[in-house]
Amino acid sequence: MALIEVKNLEKEYVNEAIVTHVLYNLNFKIDKGEFVAIMGPSGSGKSTLMHILGFLDKASGGQFIFNGRDVSTLHDDELAEMRSSQVGFVFQSFNLLPRTTVLENVILPLVYTSTPARKREELATTALNSVGLSHRLNFLPNQLSGGEKQRVAIARALVNDPAVIFADEPTGNLDSKSGLQVMQILQELNADGHTIILVTHEKYTAEHAKRILRIKDGEIISDELVANRQFATGAKELIK
Repeated sequence: MALIEVKNLEKEYVNEAIVTHVLYNLNFKIDKGEFVAIMGPSGSGKSTLMHILGFLDKASGGQFIFNGRDVSTLHDDELAEMRSSQVGFVFQSFNLLPRTTVLENVILPLVYTSTPARKREELATTALNSVGLSHRLNFLPNQLSGGEKQRVAIARALVNDPAVIFADEPTGNLDSKSGLQVMQILQELNADGHTIILVTHEKYTAEHAKRILRIKDGEIISDELVANRQFATGAKELIK
């Protein structure tokens, strides 16, 4: 059974009787453990699609089935529960709280769960160790490089052990070396069994995935495996 299945998915926005179509009749599946890049230019609809797949928005038509459950039928509170327990997000702008330590930033997704305080700290420490930041637990975000901030964001996305991690232009604010390290970490996580969905407009970044869905003007124009994938080599050494 596919982790994600999209059938005839459509999205439109209505503003004062003006209808703007964003996504048209999308059909695809994503299996557990895949690393898929959704690639397209600005305005193509890729971010809208990610918002729907990440339970941040609702489709206007068609079906979105997540792990066998028809998301189209869920209410807002059910979507919020799915969002908090099933997915993790990594954004271009990091979205870290500036006056909160690295460890506390990673603990945040666990605050509104039933996880005991000591267990929260243990899980957050483990997540930070997995991205090579065990020596930065008590640092503030302004004491970190851009690459380190993004690695904190990845650890935060991991801490709930989500079914899928969404990375939205994760290298957009980074230099080339830091961007490569971030992509290699995502590859390492995928090799460990995590499902990764990457949203990007950059061909080089997309080629770190195993499969690329290309979207243009709200429609999928190709769905192909990456022939010459940029495999992670020595990522754990790079991030030390």
